[in-house]
Amino acid sequence: MYIDKVEATMAAAATAKPDVQGFYECRTGSIQYVVSDPLTKRCAIIDPVLDFDEKSGTTATEQADLILDYVAQNGLTVEWILDTHPHADHFSAAAYLKERTGAPTGIGSKIVRVQNLWKSIYNWPELEADGSQWDHLFVEGEHFPLGSIEGRVLYSPGHTLASVTYVFGDAAFVHDTIFMPDSGTARADFPGGDARQLWRSIAGILALPDETRVFTGHDYRPEGREPRWESTVGEEKRCNAHIAGVTEDQFVQLREARDRSLPMPKLILHALQVNIRGGRLPEPEANGARYLKFPLNALKGAAWG
Repeated sequence: MYIDKVEATMAAAATAKPDVQGFYECRTGSIQYVVSDPLTKRCAIIDPVLDFDEKSGTTATEQADLILDYVAQNGLTVEWILDTHPHADHFSAAAYLKERTGAPTGIGSKIVRVQNLWKSIYNWPELEADGSQWDHLFVEGEHFPLGSIEGRVLYSPGHTLASVTYVFGDAAFVHDTIFMPDSGTARADFPGGDARQLWRSIAGILALPDETRVFTGHDYRPEGREPRWESTVGEEKRCNAHIAGVTEDQFVQLREARDRSLPMPKLILHALQVNIRGGRLPEPEANGARYLKFPLNALKGAAWG
């Protein structure tokens, strides 16, 4: 009887169908999400973007404000502001949205490993590398409510040391682990990345039911097609360009060869010092201005062309 009850609960959790709204940010090809419970109107914001123009050094909140407008127009209450990992190509708007909504922020507990890694790269002894910049650090397998829908966390390293997947009912937010089937998978050559770990994380995601909706963190519009960010586990298993019909060793070889051909993201050294602090910009200096600091010759992947 008890086992039957547990199985029924798990089945109900998997078939719950939250509403999902994606917001495509064209400068970096990022997708931000609002996932909400239709019954209670409780929602979570996932991977929000703080606008940053690297040429002028200007920040803005246009993308985050679009999300806030959507939340207000649909009568939603923000229960969580979640990042799947510390992003290398854009600033997180988590701190700004927390200020505006009062909702708690969360990220995977392995963020402390990323903080300690980049603390060394940035020569940043005063950085608190304990995850205290977020309100909650999620661990593998953790369950938490979003209104009447249960969320759970899969630890999904490979792209970064701290990457997690958030699963709400039939919707999985897989960050930069799997892209749309025609785009393959994410790179694994950032500091702390690992192609074999990435393969195993993908296997964990693809163990979800085939009908599970998969929401990715980026779309780079191959051949100029319109942006896309939703597929299914079944579609990824059948059609993903880097996964379908491929062994683990073949994937690692493919992924590592591809990564060697890619330049580093243009904002990685800008973004990490913001994102390992939960989206907080550097504190103002004596003249009232904020300054980013990044090391020279710290990373491979220079593109001279």
